[in-house]
Amino acid sequence: MEIAGFIREMERIADPCLAEEFDCGRIGLIVEGKPEVGTVCCALDATEAVVDRAAALEADMLVVHHTPLWQPLTAVRGATMRLLRAVLDAGMNLYVMHTNFDRAPGGVNDTLAAILDLENAEPMSLGVVGDCRISLDEIGRRLGHGGLRVWGEIDRAERLAVIGGSGFDPAFIAEAADLGADAFLSAELKHSVARAAPIPCIEATHYALEAPAMEALAGRMSWHFIPDPPYVVLVP
Repeated sequence: MEIAGFIREMERIADPCLAEEFDCGRIGLIVEGKPEVGTVCCALDATEAVVDRAAALEADMLVVHHTPLWQPLTAVRGATMRLLRAVLDAGMNLYVMHTNFDRAPGGVNDTLAAILDLENAEPMSLGVVGDCRISLDEIGRRLGHGGLRVWGEIDRAERLAVIGGSGFDPAFIAEAADLGADAFLSAELKHSVARAAPIPCIEATHYALEAPAMEALAGRMSWHFIPDPPYVVLVP
């Protein structure tokens, strides 16, 4: 497939217009490589380990959720230099689908809703809220990769709000409460936000909440998924 055709297919899956304003210039084709796309790899992040594995698989395209080039570059050195050298040496294309994929049908939040068997689900500004029939222990088991931290008193979430990634924004939590949620699941919770939250907060890791959607996408598209979870040790 020509690169232009591949991009059209990606934009059909996750329309760029769904992205948050801060993603402007940070999604789509970030690094241009070979003009023809045959072998495609998919991962959450374009880490050096992921790029090395994709190169070993002779990938023409690496699709990731998080761009490795978040800030404008005035110098290319260190980890950024090593990463870009590996991508460019392999002639690999790098395509990013970020907040547009969060909101897209079958994207990050829809995948979480499916994993957690949420029923009667309805969309939020950036996530989803639905009836939850499984225990907190089962939520932790299904997500894996670091377990859960629960802020507030709750034995079971009857109606759960979920936002993949760093979704603990007070406005989102208030929106979830207005939609009847009795708990809010996301990642990277600040102490001040937890203290002020009107409902209990359930904190998972960023990787646990977003990698499943990239793996599911790879499965749908018959791509190679490359897992690269952070090394997490739980100390009692």
